Amino acid sequence: MARRYDTRTTIFSPEGRLFQVEYAMEAISHAGTCVGVLSKEGIVLAAEKKVTSKLLESKGSSEKMYRLDNHVAASVAGLTADANIVVNYARLTAQRYLIQYGQPTPIEQLVQTVCDLKQGYTQFGGLRPFGVSFLYAGWDQHLGFQLYKSDPSGNYGGWMATSIGAGHQTATSILKSDYKEDGTLKDALILAIKVLSKTMDSTVLDHEKLEFGTLTLVDGRVVWKLLEGPVLDSLIKEADLKAADKDAAKKSADDLNKAAKALKSRLSDSKPSTAEMKSVVAQATTLQSFVATHPVALASAGATAVKTALAKIEQSFGMPAR
Repeated sequence: MARRYDTRTTIFSPEGRLFQVEYAMEAISHAGTCVGVLSKEGIVLAAEKKVTSKLLESKGSSEKMYRLDNHVAASVAGLTADANIVVNYARLTAQRYLIQYGQPTPIEQLVQTVCDLKQGYTQFGGLRPFGVSFLYAGWDQHLGFQLYKSDPSGNYGGWMATSIGAGHQTATSILKSDYKEDGTLKDALILAIKVLSKTMDSTVLDHEKLEFGTLTLVDGRVVWKLLEGPVLDSLIKEADLKAADKDAAKKSADDLNKAAKALKSRLSDSKPSTAEMKSVVAQATTLQSFVATHPVALASAGATAVKTALAKIEQSFGMPAR
């Protein structure tokens, strides 16, 4: 059925679908993942590099990131050649507004103008949709920091955290569970690294496979900055350590729960043997040490059960319960 209606972008199928637009979106789903995260201190754009050859001269160039104006930047997923056309149009639009009104263009107005162009390529004969999606990061005096996403159909929307490209469904799921509205720029960077680590095919992350950019406000000026290799590598290490610490804390909390339940059960015996008493005391000492050094894990493990067990230890054996 699709073969009869996919030869023109202007022909609807009986189900009301424009297949050429859907094909363009399918092309984007095979592109490298891009992630955008909005924080109270700025915006992070992160992308997976597809071209990672050691012979590639990468100084002064970017595969996925574009600066559209002094106060707005974009990350792309899809056909780079198509992206170049749209980026040039966006830059011209921003400069025309600046010349005409003497102030930077509002972010949403710029996004809407670009999306109007993209929509036109789905409505007129002899044209094909642009095979590229965009994440726009910008700041203006009207709405502050803003993050937008657009697709080949010309649709756009504002987001606090979103993704495009391959693995966008997995990325969106992680963003939904881990995103914090009051997070800092550092939190946004760590979250973006976590998302890319789960969506990329590579098992090892390094700066050669990633592109990161931050848009912040410094002394009243908007600053767009591409992160360099050493900075990226240090962030990746920090993100790995945080993930390892979180897993260790969860395991410790589970162990603590099991130990507390076992301890309460054994202390319920009215006449424990000498061996039992020694074992309980040793276990209690371990628990007390854990409570002193892992207060966060204790809180997530059920503090009441542990404190009850430790109080009973103090009553039974004269040990100081923490």
